[in-house]
Amino acid sequence: MEIQIAVAKTNKYASSESGDTVEVVERPNGGLSVVLADGQSSGRGAKRVSNLVVRKVIALLSEGVRDGAAARAASDYLFTERKGKVSATLDVLSVDMQTSTLVITRNNPAPLILITPGNLRRIEDDSKPIGIYRDTRPLISELPLETGLTVIVFTDGLVHAGTRDGEAMDVLTCLEAMLDDDEPTPQEIADALLLRAIQLDQGRPCDDISIVVLQVNSRSGDLVRRMSVSLPIA
Repeated sequence: MEIQIAVAKTNKYASSESGDTVEVVERPNGGLSVVLADGQSSGRGAKRVSNLVVRKVIALLSEGVRDGAAARAASDYLFTERKGKVSATLDVLSVDMQTSTLVITRNNPAPLILITPGNLRRIEDDSKPIGIYRDTRPLISELPLETGLTVIVFTDGLVHAGTRDGEAMDVLTCLEAMLDDDEPTPQEIADALLLRAIQLDQGRPCDDISIVVLQVNSRSGDLVRRMSVSLPIA
């Protein structure tokens, strides 16, 4: 099998900096974790918050701390640093090679999209942001690694796209159209969702938007690990 991770993100219109942060880290016992955080509000202040959260989680994961414990520690850290006045959402997707599972850790009220062969689901659960209360616990689920598994997480800027003009983003409909016509790559999925959101916001995103797609495919190449990053500079 082969794990592919894709990210697409953009700033809120007229904001010089995104309040979302995405990072990928190798796990000490094998595998990868991708961490996505969205700081409250937007701009530089939100970026400081999301950076703080992601750095804390990655540092703990790198030391072998379990995902749930890392998320709780990041929440308590943010609560202490900002005295419960600032929140952030947090998603951690971890490929755990020891258990051959995908561990999903969430403190994000936005839904999660789960694609398995022949099935497309939008999963909404009672997941609370971190930083407002002490000892905020994440929701944790674990799925076996199998070919065809795709998980999509995103910040709330995606689901809020279009609401300003009365036409809300329908993530499932957008995905169904793609999956009916083809077998899109993770990057094609992320790019298509982001493009649709920007179109609904008339080219002026009303919030920061970040999309992470993790997909399990059959291995077709060698054993070399690769990563590609694109960073536009105005």
